Amino acid sequence: MIIFSAIFLFYTNSFIIRRRKTEFGLYNILGMDKRNISRILFWETLFIYIISEFVGISCGILFSKLAELLLTKMLRETASYTFNIEPVSIIHALGYYAVIFVLILINSLRQIHLANPIELMRSENSGEKPPRANYVFAVLGAVLLACAYFMAIYIKEPLSAIFAFFVAVIMVILATYLLFISGSVAVCKMLQKNKKYYYKTNHFVSVSQMAYRMKRNGAGLASICILSTMVLVTLSSTVCLYIGEEDMVRKIYPKDFVFQSYSNDEKFTSVIHGAVDDALEKYGENPQNFFEYDYLKIPGYLEGNEIIFDLGDSTSAEFIREIFIITVSDYNSVMNKNEILRDDEIIIFSEDKFDFDKIEIEGLGNFKINKFADEFITVGNSLIVGVKPLYIFVNDEFILNRFFDLQLEIYGENHFNYRQYFEFDLSCDDKIQVEIYNDALENIASAKDNYTGDWAGVYSDCKANSKADFYALYGGLFFLGILLGSVFVAAAVLIMYYKQISEGFEDKSKFEILQKVGMTKPEIRQSINSQVLTVFFAPLLAAGIHLAFAFGIISRLLALFGLTDAGLFAVSALCCFLIFALAYIAVYFITSRSYYKIVSENKR
Repeated sequence: MIIFSAIFLFYTNSFIIRRRKTEFGLYNILGMDKRNISRILFWETLFIYIISEFVGISCGILFSKLAELLLTKMLRETASYTFNIEPVSIIHALGYYAVIFVLILINSLRQIHLANPIELMRSENSGEKPPRANYVFAVLGAVLLACAYFMAIYIKEPLSAIFAFFVAVIMVILATYLLFISGSVAVCKMLQKNKKYYYKTNHFVSVSQMAYRMKRNGAGLASICILSTMVLVTLSSTVCLYIGEEDMVRKIYPKDFVFQSYSNDEKFTSVIHGAVDDALEKYGENPQNFFEYDYLKIPGYLEGNEIIFDLGDSTSAEFIREIFIITVSDYNSVMNKNEILRDDEIIIFSEDKFDFDKIEIEGLGNFKINKFADEFITVGNSLIVGVKPLYIFVNDEFILNRFFDLQLEIYGENHFNYRQYFEFDLSCDDKIQVEIYNDALENIASAKDNYTGDWAGVYSDCKANSKADFYALYGGLFFLGILLGSVFVAAAVLIMYYKQISEGFEDKSKFEILQKVGMTKPEIRQSINSQVLTVFFAPLLAAGIHLAFAFGIISRLLALFGLTDAGLFAVSALCCFLIFALAYIAVYFITSRSYYKIVSENKR
């Protein structure tokens, strides 16, 4: 926020200084030296700093409680009605912005001291050099943008998308600035060379002035485009996570309680079951929808129809899978099925689509795929790991032991053991469930102290206990999305406003000359509409294209948070774009009115 504030304040201050150079030149001619002008700038900057900090910090204190209430609502927590002011935060705000204002003052003094009075007086009337098209930068921008779009489409795995996303973001930002600054001028130059298009009344003025306008305001338009893209990406992703959090809770926590023993030894698992049963008996609760199964989990490398358990030096996340091997009897028990397999047959459950009827497992041979299971109650939080799970159901424990012996030979002392997994629901409310869960954990800890064998370890989770953290994560992200989105929107609006006002004063004299040489007011207005609409809505169109190409890579990043519903993200992104576009159009009408008023104002 501080870095963004510095960039934004420097940008807006450049508009103000450019408009005031004539004023400073007049002061200089009337007898003030540059030291006097510097003193004026110093006191003006100091007064603006004091006023803005007082108003800003006051508003921050005034609305902080409202923001806190909004945040607690999103986190589904109870609000505290005590009011606290943190002095350190105020000191930080005063210090950070003091540095920014000092740098702005130094930059303004630099511009005044490097110019002579005549240059300052003529700063608004001085002619511009014709814009030159830099085709090298334009092509470089197009290449960078194409590479970024290719990365966004090509990267398929969520883990790979993390690094690729930030690289693509940097490339898109650089490409946007290059295309708006150099590419737009190059396009105008190409249109000027097309005589059939250029030498028409409604094209001649708009294209020629567009080239000058893009030369001076390309960076501003690129900034608006980047800010608009930030708003769309931030809000669409956080809104999607917040709306879909209930669905994600149900996917990640299909049952109220989860217990996973890192051994299927009957002596060990009976201790875990006993600790849980004692906690349930204390509160008079009976488990509902209970099921359990044993499994063996091995990391594997899946490419085509071949599974390799010895990963070796393989680092491609695209093909790595968490492979769960379970007997068909446990599958039938959990899913209430009656499947029958031969020793060389398996059933598969996976998110991947298989176009073959058998799987080859290195060291074990070929297994025929008897069928593809439509559903299965999966182990733990595999949705948020980022590595796709693959469930293989085999005929009996003899086949299961063959898998165990194979990975024992490969991994040696680092081999994976059998595990037992069980889940169940309770009919009591969340508060009682949390108490039962805590008692069960205490019972397990006590049992560990009294256990005579090797303690294998236990993983446990409770939906009621974890929901608060889950809501905190996604509610907090949504709150940050609203906060950053609001800041980016405000910045984009102010940049548009300063740009329109600045261009209005610059274009006023040009349109007066055009009227004198014979252009009618309707023709001038048509030319103005052509320029303003093109320039104003180019950033919005580019932001929409950026969001469309970023859709795939953002969807894969959201999968790391457990959100796999691409349709929900598509709807969220589309709604955010339409709402933002409506707000953008409203800002256009408000700011363009000031522009038309300045341009059409007659001298009296």
